[in-house]
Amino acid sequence: MSAPASARRFAVSDLVGVVAVTPTPARPGADALDARNTVDVAESERMIRALLSAGVDGILTNGTLGEMATLTLDEWQTFAEVVADTVRDMAPGLPVFVGATALGAREIVDRVAYLHRLGLRGAFLGRPFWSQLGSEATVRFYTDVADAFPDMSFVLYDNPEAFKGPLTPDVYAQLAEHPGIIGVKYTMITPAYRPTMAAVGGKLRILPIEADWLVARTLFPDDALACWSSSALCGPEPALHLRAALARGDLDDARWVTDRIEWTYEPFLARRNFPEFSKYNIPLEKIRFDEAGFVRAGPTRAPYHVVPDEYVEGARENGRRWRSVVNQVTARAPRVPAEAGPR
Repeated sequence: MSAPASARRFAVSDLVGVVAVTPTPARPGADALDARNTVDVAESERMIRALLSAGVDGILTNGTLGEMATLTLDEWQTFAEVVADTVRDMAPGLPVFVGATALGAREIVDRVAYLHRLGLRGAFLGRPFWSQLGSEATVRFYTDVADAFPDMSFVLYDNPEAFKGPLTPDVYAQLAEHPGIIGVKYTMITPAYRPTMAAVGGKLRILPIEADWLVARTLFPDDALACWSSSALCGPEPALHLRAALARGDLDDARWVTDRIEWTYEPFLARRNFPEFSKYNIPLEKIRFDEAGFVRAGPTRAPYHVVPDEYVEGARENGRRWRSVVNQVTARAPRVPAEAGPR
């Protein structure tokens, strides 16, 4: 068992800057039904070290693209331990939230307890989703879990496709009152964003995707202090460049890099048809990661390894475009200081 990675519970104020959303790298053959022990441990460690060296402000793991739904318990524990060990070695105070979502609340509690034993003090948590949870049940579930672990902090996962509906502003308002619930990975800015931000009143960090961060900061400059980025796994430089531009109030530079980021998404299904993308999220994300070359994501675990050919090239083109933007950002600003985040 690993030694503690961090003994400190995180606060809303700790969620700032760029929070990278990672895959769980897979070994060759991981897409087979009889595959076991599929976690590429060496690549997982290398990935976390590379993100920390680049200067990301936090890490989310084991959501959808992190294949929480397909990992065996042993595989999930192996990956969680790699993350805990690596963060403890390099950045023990970094906000890290390992996914613990499952079909039942008792299994979720067992998984959060395992993270606690590893010394991790952050968990990334969706809802049980075989049957859709009503609003009262959603609030009760999250607050019960947070009450059960008073020295841990939770970032929630508001994905309306995965969990059969969005969290409502009323639910957000109730969840924001719990000190252990500090953030939410928010899918995309829609008309519901304003009432959601009003409902939480700064007590909960709503994390937009990096492509929406400039809009979010424009609307809520005092509260939209962090974003999530799975594209950081194509190379974190563009998201970190945006972080630095926002921190120094350089809106021209922030608009420039946001435009470049949006350009990378043009061929990617996620920004064109999110419900359709949600059927193929995992392989499309891993395809673009592998194409960009920052991480060797490896094959997708069954049954989500099947994806229509018509979507594959768009994912590859996204990876190529993101790599191009990495080069553009590097040329424009050779070094983005790690301390440049909006704190």
